[in-house]
Amino acid sequence: MAKLRHGFIQRQCHPLPLLSDSAFGGNVCPCSRVLTPRGSTAVSGLELVTALRPPTRAVRTEAGWMSGRVEGSRPKEAFDPAPPEVPDVHPLAQDREPGGELVTEAWDWFRELTDDEKKTALYAVGLDVNMAFLAAAGRLTLPLSGPVHELNPAFDKTIPGSWLVDLSHIDTDPLLPSPFSADGERPTGPAWYSTVKVAYAVELGATVRPLEGWLRHEHGPYLDPWHKRLRAAYLETMAALDVPGDLADRDPVAFLDAMANLKATGDPAELAVLTAIKQTAKGTIGKMRERPRGHGYKPGERWPALDRPTWDPLMRALVIDTATVNFHRKLRKMAADTGLHAFAVLSDCAVFAAPGPGALDILTRPDGTLTTSLRLGVSPGLVKFEGSRPMPEVAELIADDTNPARHIKTGGVVSADE
Repeated sequence: MAKLRHGFIQRQCHPLPLLSDSAFGGNVCPCSRVLTPRGSTAVSGLELVTALRPPTRAVRTEAGWMSGRVEGSRPKEAFDPAPPEVPDVHPLAQDREPGGELVTEAWDWFRELTDDEKKTALYAVGLDVNMAFLAAAGRLTLPLSGPVHELNPAFDKTIPGSWLVDLSHIDTDPLLPSPFSADGERPTGPAWYSTVKVAYAVELGATVRPLEGWLRHEHGPYLDPWHKRLRAAYLETMAALDVPGDLADRDPVAFLDAMANLKATGDPAELAVLTAIKQTAKGTIGKMRERPRGHGYKPGERWPALDRPTWDPLMRALVIDTATVNFHRKLRKMAADTGLHAFAVLSDCAVFAAPGPGALDILTRPDGTLTTSLRLGVSPGLVKFEGSRPMPEVAELIADDTNPARHIKTGGVVSADE
């Protein structure tokens, strides 16, 4: 029987997540650690966002109680994003010039092996970033108002928005993917980028001169409460699966063994909750740019999702771009610290040439200590072992123009959404 708890309907033994019960004290079963009011994990994720950042609240005035806006929340009524940010079927995209869109997708990139990698590496080893999009959302500055169009704006990294700027002059490590494109290739001219990407270009030493901007002058860490709740639920669930947050620091081998045996030995209910938490985090971000569904839709028509206050493709872009920039920063540090360059990346999974088949074969420095550039651990943003393959198999995949990161997972295929 369903019952009302903390303002939401709780369905007993329903493993789809909404809210962590940690804040309410006590030991709880996995089905009550996370709650679902309705719908899919993606819908539940948006419900969590709006539950923690409601657009309005009751305000007492001399005339009585009235509805007032909640500080840090988006307005109750939806507003349209900027023309460069919308998908091609959106009404605002119908008169858009080719190449005039903000393209933000997770990496799908690989390169040819270097001569040294071919000669010395026996294996390809993949590392995966835990909950990369969730980690990116914490304290991220996001839009709380509609876009304002400006010509030749001075770049300001504190203002979320889309910027038309040429980043093709920026030199990055050719053995790593470019952080400024989804395919990892160097840009060829002016293009639209989110604030996160332009700020990273400045961090790399570039001088940027935007030609145009669609800027949000009202902004704040809108997803921070959502990030904290799902992060707490994720860590609590991993601890219940006997993988506590400090295990990797105490005993890296024990951590790798625990993760390898997770599905075989973990409690089925806890594993179901873990899957639902992961799907909720990804689904929430995807829903921010939900496309039209159903037969009979014609490009240029509005669709119901556009009237949702949380429909904002710039928010999605800022989260994905933050995850990409964070990953590129770590890959640069990894190369400087260990001399190893990733030769394939799929979303948040990177593949390295290694002398052995395990994670420690690439994370161990020459002096025997572990690098912290890519740090093993449970927490969102840290990495886990994804899988390994003999290098001859990987060389065949590259020869067939196939991204090895898609097939590095031991016993299966990696999804770009995982």
